[in-house]
Amino acid sequence: MTPIGVFAAESKYPYEARRKAAVDSSLGEIRLNPGFDFEQALEDLEGFERIWIVYQFHQNTEWKPKVMPPRGPRIKRGVFATRAPYRPNGIGLSCVRLVRVEGLRVIVEGHDLLDGTPVLDLKPYLPYADAFPEARVGWLEDVDAEKWTVDLSTGAEAQLLWLEERGISQLRGFVVGQLEFDPLDHKRKRVEKSANGFVLAYRTWRAKFTADHATRRILIESVFSGYTSADLEAEDDRYGDKSLHREFPKV
Repeated sequence: MTPIGVFAAESKYPYEARRKAAVDSSLGEIRLNPGFDFEQALEDLEGFERIWIVYQFHQNTEWKPKVMPPRGPRIKRGVFATRAPYRPNGIGLSCVRLVRVEGLRVIVEGHDLLDGTPVLDLKPYLPYADAFPEARVGWLEDVDAEKWTVDLSTGAEAQLLWLEERGISQLRGFVVGQLEFDPLDHKRKRVEKSANGFVLAYRTWRAKFTADHATRRILIESVFSGYTSADLEAEDDRYGDKSLHREFPKV
């Protein structure tokens, strides 16, 4: 198969892939290749609220018959019983909200694709054919019963809004998605114990939270920079975001 285009998004690394993309608001963009009459192929698509994206798991070079899912007990499952990317043929399938079509650009919302993902095909989502809400979900039925509630303090909400206004749109969804299930599993998440709770890492940002086991509730208390003062004073700016971090404490 030959890719018809590429996906562009803020998410670049496998750990950033959204696990509950359907309820996420992260924007992404399908950029179709010119010179293949794809403009005509996109006609009439905007009438659909959701579309399927068929794509290639381009960051995986091998497949695994059994994998460790990111949620649930630390038990390996058959890859065909999961959505893991380590498949015999690295083909992915995601249902996303269609925002708009602009020429060869298809803007979507609520995705779990990484930047640079090769896109193989687009199809409209049809509720009468594609939705079976009463279908059993196998081993995930027990996992869903272990879900935690994630709340944000007033301060954390304000901090996330400040960052979102400046283009850091992935952080909120990442934090919630990571902490809804097995929030303290440091072997599968970038979670560390702190003096008065726990800290979750996302790129160069950190989220401090507490966990109430009795009520299964997580409280995100604050968001802070992962850089030290010395880091911010250094000239090196590997991720090109130190200026934003320097402004952040003023919020």
